[in-house]
Parts: sequence; C-alpha cells; structure tokens
Amino acid sequence: MKEWLDEELVAVSAVEHYSYCPRQCALIYVECVYEDNEFTLRGSFAHARADESDETVDGQVLIERALPIWSDEYGLVGRADVVEIHPDGTILPVEYKVTPKNKMRHAEFQLCAQAICLEEMFGRAVLRGATYSSSSHQRREVVFTQELRNKTLEIVELVRSLIINKDVPPPVDDARCHNCSLVHVCFPSEVNRLRGISVEDLIFKASDKEVVE
Repeated sequence: MKEWLDEELVAVSAVEHYSYCPRQCALIYVECVYEDNEFTLRGSFAHARADESDETVDGQVLIERALPIWSDEYGLVGRADVVEIHPDGTILPVEYKVTPKNKMRHAEFQLCAQAICLEEMFGRAVLRGATYSSSSHQRREVVFTQELRNKTLEIVELVRSLIINKDVPPPVDDARCHNCSLVHVCFPSEVNRLRGISVEDLIFKASDKEVVE
C-alpha cells in the first residue's frame, strides 16, 4: 500500500469543489481561502443537522454520523455525513445538501469518493448511496457505476496535481459565480478583464446555477 505525504492527500469534499469549479477548489485547498454566504451557512446547518439528527431508517439499521473515512489506496481522507449499515450488510452513504435533489451532479462525485473509502475500510462493495436535500426533504439514490467511479478517481488525481503544484486556474465568470461564496475573493469579471478575456470568449458555460456547500 502506498504511503502518502500529507500534502498528497485529497479531501473527499475537494472532489465536489473541483467538479463544480477548479478555481474554487484551488482557492480553498491551495490558497486556504474560504468565506461563508447564505448558501454555505445553510449547507453547514444541514450538515450539523445530519450529525445531530435522531431520525432512523428503521430500528434495525445502524446509522453512523460524521464518520471519519479514508482510502490508503487512493490517498483520500474526509468525513461522511451519514453511513447506513443495513442488516444484510449493505453499506449506504448519505450526503446532506441544501441543493434541490435534481441539481446534485457534483455531489455525486463526492458521494462516490466516500463509497470508495468505505469499500476499503469495510472490505465490501458499496454499490449505491443517496443525496439528501434539506430544502425538499427528499433523498435521491445514486448508483456507483464504473463510469462514475472512473470519473471520480480522475477528479481525485486532478485535485492532487492542483494541490501539489499549487496551481490556481483562472476564473470562469459564468453562472456558477453568482451563488459562490468566494466571488468577492475570486473577482472573476475583474481578473478576466485584466487578462483580456471577455465573458463571450469563455468556452465553458455552466448549464445551471448549482450551489456547492
């Protein structure tokens, strides 16, 4: 098993941040910059409720909250909001978000990274998990397909490279920026203006206004 240096370890939460915006990820995990806004505070409250909630699936399901997780194989560390351990041995991670359940594609990568850690820790397959929207109080099942696993591990390596090389990508200045708590640190429009890049020149356009807590 590979021994990782501290600076080579990737936080599970960084996987979602990178999927949402590589620059946001770099500002948090390379520059150590973070600011709260309405959405991140709501997200923190949702995570706190997950840690303290006394809700149960049924009397036979063991529920672990705020469970420390890791993968020595892939150099991952983090914490799972909720992990359900069912009587038949099924392990099901549940990630709590304030985002509506139909806008959680970035959270699926974070959830899959949790599953990869849990598989190594428990020595058994974790085939599915769920995202829980605290705004709608609904769960959405996520199946950990091979495609999702491959993409998740690809993002893990991209995050590791970004952190090791202390790389901070340029801002995108698109729909993702509106609800980002780091917009006043990132200065996307101002930085791109100085770089001589207009909004119309940007290749990547976000398809919606998802929020990462």
